[in-house]
Amino acid sequence: MKLLGIHPSPFTRKVRIVLAEKKIDCDFVIASPQAEGSPVPARNPLGKVPVLVLEDETAVYDSRVIVGFLDNVSPFGRLIPPGNRERIEVRRWEALADGVLDAAVLVRYENQRSKDERSAAWIERQTGKIRAGLDEMERELGDKSFCTGNSYTLADIAVGVCLGYLDFRFPQLGWRDSHPNLVRLETKLAERHSFIDTIPRE
Repeated sequence: MKLLGIHPSPFTRKVRIVLAEKKIDCDFVIASPQAEGSPVPARNPLGKVPVLVLEDETAVYDSRVIVGFLDNVSPFGRLIPPGNRERIEVRRWEALADGVLDAAVLVRYENQRSKDERSAAWIERQTGKIRAGLDEMERELGDKSFCTGNSYTLADIAVGVCLGYLDFRFPQLGWRDSHPNLVRLETKLAERHSFIDTIPRE
């Protein structure tokens, strides 16, 4: 298998962490959707990364679909619980973290437009989603060691990737000042996920 993606993409990073946690061999191919001659559009009509290309050349895209597939490839270190209630709880956390990331990526893209083209109202609306999502994660986490249950799951990976991206792209947001529960979790997860960041994300 091979994974098409780029280092700065938080969704690519989430898949790379899952691959490592599951001990699944997979070639990482750096491929920007915007680069001339990029293989991404041919594999994903939406032109987004990550894309997982299977041995039979089938392309799997959207990080949530990919990590769900990977968790079933190997029974080692299951990250998504088999029980329906527990599984839904983990995927709900993932959806929340990914939703915050979606809003953050939109803000980044909007800020890359010229000042005359930017919409302050749009940026504020998306930033509001980021703040609301962080507040919900802070409340839900409480004093727990993990996002769900008593062990490390995909929920923790998704939240760790989300918080890491906010630190990376939006340090001015200052989320750490008002979310001590998330700071505690992120500190633990950053150490566990540090092997993914051996290559600069820029």
